[in-house]
Amino acid sequence: MNSFKPFYISAFAILVLSSCSTQKQAFNFSKFTPITAPLNVSKKSALKENDLKRWSHLDIQKDTVPGMSVDRTYAELLKGKMGQKVIVGIIDSGGDIEHEDLQAVVWTNAKEIPGNGIDDDNNGFIDDIHGWNFLGNTVKENLEYERIIKDKNLADETTYLAAKAENDKEISDAAKKKGQYEEMASVLKDSDATIASILKKEDYTIDEVKAIATTDEKVEKAKTTIQRFFSFGMPIKNLKETLQGEIEKANATLSGENLKQDYRKVVGDNPNDITDTKYGNNNVMGPDKKETLHGTHVAGIVAQVRHNNKGGDGVANNVAIMTVRAVPDGDEYDKDIALAIRYAVDNGAKVINGSFGKAFSPHKQWVFDAIKYAASKDVLIVHAAGNSAKDIDVFDNFPNDSEDKKTEIADNLLTVGALNFEYGNKVVARFSNFGKLNVDVFAPGVQIYATTPDNTYRFLQGTSMASPNVAGVAAMIRSYFPKLTAPQVKHILMDSGVAITTDVIVGGNPNDVRPFADLSVSGKMVNAYNAFLMASKMSKK
Repeated sequence: MNSFKPFYISAFAILVLSSCSTQKQAFNFSKFTPITAPLNVSKKSALKENDLKRWSHLDIQKDTVPGMSVDRTYAELLKGKMGQKVIVGIIDSGGDIEHEDLQAVVWTNAKEIPGNGIDDDNNGFIDDIHGWNFLGNTVKENLEYERIIKDKNLADETTYLAAKAENDKEISDAAKKKGQYEEMASVLKDSDATIASILKKEDYTIDEVKAIATTDEKVEKAKTTIQRFFSFGMPIKNLKETLQGEIEKANATLSGENLKQDYRKVVGDNPNDITDTKYGNNNVMGPDKKETLHGTHVAGIVAQVRHNNKGGDGVANNVAIMTVRAVPDGDEYDKDIALAIRYAVDNGAKVINGSFGKAFSPHKQWVFDAIKYAASKDVLIVHAAGNSAKDIDVFDNFPNDSEDKKTEIADNLLTVGALNFEYGNKVVARFSNFGKLNVDVFAPGVQIYATTPDNTYRFLQGTSMASPNVAGVAAMIRSYFPKLTAPQVKHILMDSGVAITTDVIVGGNPNDVRPFADLSVSGKMVNAYNAFLMASKMSKK
């Protein structure tokens, strides 16, 4: 035991000195002017593919895209300065902690001895070296309304009927969706074959497609079609896989196969008993690394290493990513999310990202209690608003921080909507949820380039991508201004954002045009530069 004391003392001394030096850094930003949106909102950006890979880091004034001014913040405000390391909990589908662009930022539980089968730190989890996997060896899962239909005890009669109505609607929609996806897949297959034969390769870029010179009507049509498919934000190969997956989901819905499955059985716990906590394992990548695509991408948005010439750049440059696997292919369980939040809090996370959500929550009180627990420990939770193009002041979207959609249970949860890279009336992502009371702020969420399993990178879109962009900025603030509380950081991100004072298209419907200010509490989009100017002032009070 004595042999560990010198190391412990040294580590503690380094931590104290780091804290002191951070607090003593001169953050004199008085000569810098906050960023505001240009008046010409009709101006469109012409981003090249390489620029598009990091548009969320660009600046709305200099680059005319609604990025978060991350690059400008590092170049003008943080040059030569160093903050404290911040642990960011990623509650998601797991993560590829072996990825070339994430290995350096993976959180390690220094109190745990790897592989000895003992809970060395007495935190209730054995060998949790890089986080915890609350899903064990399961990947697929039912949607929550399916679980309610299978077990009426999960809900009251009103909720059960709502779940049944949702299921009936999904069955009705599945046939239509299946037909649409099959038609898209067929068109894509033919156009892809034409382009691939001309370029003599299966993997190609949109720029290579545009460069094809032809007078052949068939080739010209294929060029146009493939360019439209690239607008989905992923390589053609990945898009074909995605379409096939959607077709399979539609088939499962139509056949009723999902309702016959007990996916949770392999985990071995009772998901309706919050006291049954001895389950899961320490394999944060789960049984299939490829199934961590979503969580790996989210982690990369926050923390993939900046400027290392590999893939994209993360928002935060001094973080450790704690992977907590709790989000399956399907709807997450309330129990898993509640315990995942508590795990991240108890193991040192100061920011938690939650890129997940659902319309039904049988045990929402467990999650409310976990959010309040995080608040008591000064932890900020950043959460995706959802991708249904709905007003979540009206429609349910869980988890949230209000039992009545009006009164917050705690002031540490920040809900994020998604922005498109096209600055103008189409700046709000067509899929993004919104809400004057229940969405706090907006951030980039379309065509976001980040890490995916097996040392690959991909463009993905969703409020799932907007949320970690904001979590990254939150981690930056907590790194350089560690004395600011979670509520202070939340309101800095909201209050310092860039306001768009014009009308925008909502839900991709050109007939639904509303003031951007009416789509969230703040009426703003997150801006790292402005956030640091405000954080500096607040830290001096």
